[in-house]
Amino acid sequence: MKKENLHIALVGNPNSGKSSLFNVLTGLNQKVGNFPGVTVDKKTGFTQIGGRQASVIDLPGSYSLYPRRMDEEVSYKVILNQDKDVKADVIVIAADASSLKRNLLFCSQIIDLKRPVVIALTMMDLARKKGILIDTKEMERELGVPVIAVNPRKNKGIDQLKKAIELVSGEMYKPVPRNFIEVAELAPEAVKDAQEVVPGLSDYEAIHYLINHETFPLAKDVQEKIEQVEKNHHFNPTKTQAEEILQRYNRINHVLGQSVTFPDPNKKSIITERLDNIFLHRFWGYIILLGVLFSLFQSVFLLASYPMDWIESATASFSGWLSDVLPQNNFTDLLINGVLAGLGGIIIFIPQIMILFGLITLLEDTGYMARISFLTDRIMRSVGLNGKSVMPMISGFACAVPAIMSARNIENKKERLLTILVTPLMSCSARLPVYIILIALVIPQKYFLGFVSLQGLVMMGMYLLGIIFAMLVSYVAKFFIKSKEKSFFILELPLYRSPRWKNAIQTMIEKARIFVVEAGKVIMIISLVLWFLSSFGPKDRMHKVYEQYQAELTQPNVDSTLASEKWASAKLENSYAGIMGKAIEPAIRPLGYDWKIGIAIITSFAAREVFVGTMATLYSVEDDGRENLMLREKMRAATFNDGSKVFTLATGVSLMIFYVFAMQCMSTLAIVKRETGSWKIPIIQLVYMTGLAYILSWIAYQLLK
Repeated sequence: MKKENLHIALVGNPNSGKSSLFNVLTGLNQKVGNFPGVTVDKKTGFTQIGGRQASVIDLPGSYSLYPRRMDEEVSYKVILNQDKDVKADVIVIAADASSLKRNLLFCSQIIDLKRPVVIALTMMDLARKKGILIDTKEMERELGVPVIAVNPRKNKGIDQLKKAIELVSGEMYKPVPRNFIEVAELAPEAVKDAQEVVPGLSDYEAIHYLINHETFPLAKDVQEKIEQVEKNHHFNPTKTQAEEILQRYNRINHVLGQSVTFPDPNKKSIITERLDNIFLHRFWGYIILLGVLFSLFQSVFLLASYPMDWIESATASFSGWLSDVLPQNNFTDLLINGVLAGLGGIIIFIPQIMILFGLITLLEDTGYMARISFLTDRIMRSVGLNGKSVMPMISGFACAVPAIMSARNIENKKERLLTILVTPLMSCSARLPVYIILIALVIPQKYFLGFVSLQGLVMMGMYLLGIIFAMLVSYVAKFFIKSKEKSFFILELPLYRSPRWKNAIQTMIEKARIFVVEAGKVIMIISLVLWFLSSFGPKDRMHKVYEQYQAELTQPNVDSTLASEKWASAKLENSYAGIMGKAIEPAIRPLGYDWKIGIAIITSFAAREVFVGTMATLYSVEDDGRENLMLREKMRAATFNDGSKVFTLATGVSLMIFYVFAMQCMSTLAIVKRETGSWKIPIIQLVYMTGLAYILSWIAYQLLK
């Protein structure tokens, strides 16, 4: 009888096409969480295999079954069946056909565990371009497991892969009895005794129990018995591993000789080398990198300006229409100035977010992102980091939380802590709505040479400012964090490839969905709470404001519209939100901010993008829904009590700089505490980033006012 559900573990070397295979198997039917007890991403998707629902878990990339990092440890325990929460019925190994010798080491180790295994040969197109011809049937005979050629980019071989998974998951399937190498001969007596302690172990599993049993969730008596086996036979893990790897590569060479035809080494394609001579040039490489960043931010503004304007105009028109047709009461006020204002603060930024992440995905697909790590290694080392710090920092442009989690790939403790310390200075996607609304408000729409946008240059400047200060902070901090560990930077550069537009579109949709669902929930909750705080206040104060309004209406020749505007403004100032804002205004007034901006700064500690929703709610409540104005127009018209404009160039630039540096993200502080194991680093981050934000935004305001 078939099991109802099938559990598939997808494994492979880094850059082996594993993630692409996962995406094509599961489509958008995915979810991301954490493995219990560790801060490692657990990406799970679902598909249909032979009429059964199958869950596919995308495990972190590993080069072998001897883990060196936390994420490799996670993959290792799942493959060895030592993870109590994740049990795999079938292991699918993504193997890069263009680098088979390296990939087959990992494959051969998993084969010797005697688990149901299918090998998916990826990068077949690249292998053919390099002149590598693979006889998959002969390779199947040599390895003893199904070998399927797939091309996730073109959806080729996926049906055959699913059939192979169905075959090996059947009750009648039995793994090939012979080992890839004679692993028992590595330590024959120790292997035999370990199998007596834990019956049912394959020879190779017994080797791993002898090497890593301390990390396995075994009973105390079993741990002690295996430890005794090691002592009785003088088991040497290092010598055993070295001998095993040597034997595996000897056998791999035989398999490749039987099933693969390689081109003349002197005739390898040199296109990648020629491109790297340009993109990794000591001078031109950095110029090209700046050009790529410049194009990225120009595109965000130029391509997204039209859909943004449509969305903003439509939202304002819809709010005006609702205020005309609905009766004036608290429910209508809540709907228009709470729900709709908060919703408008979410959907207006979807075009920029989709465009930004779509372009970043295209850069990753082409192989250029890895070059950025290589290119910047020398700069990173000068400030105490290394090239591996670049990827978490680049990921920080999306979100600091997963970026900080990805820093676990940095083996050197000092470099990892420095990376965690400065990554929040990268301008994450939550800051993007703040930059966009402020740039549109205070930076004129000027173009140089007819196509270079001044607004795009300012946007790029905000991102570069965060990067420059991240380098400076790391340089200073490296003198306070002591470590005697030596660090090495080894990076495999993937071949250049044409981008996958389908993958980019899928990523754009997914990032937009995450923004709307995850950030949207926070924005809506804050907006609704703010509406209440902005609409109600202490009874005596609100009653006094109302009496003043009624008295003004009785005056002869009164302008009722102006009186209503004054009443709405006074009501907001005397509300609970107004009282809080007025209390902190003296502290932020030197930066050019009024009490409404102060409220937005406070609420955006929940999530930076809440700034826009807060401003939308506050100005909607003050406007009382009477005018069909867009948020930018309301903010542009805002004044201090003396009649001077609130949002001048000085205030706008000061506020953008504040958001570049301020640590306004509770989630980031929580994840840093989780990654470092104490509150020391997150407290240091909160203090130094808030201090930088205040000082630099004050300087900017004083220089520009």
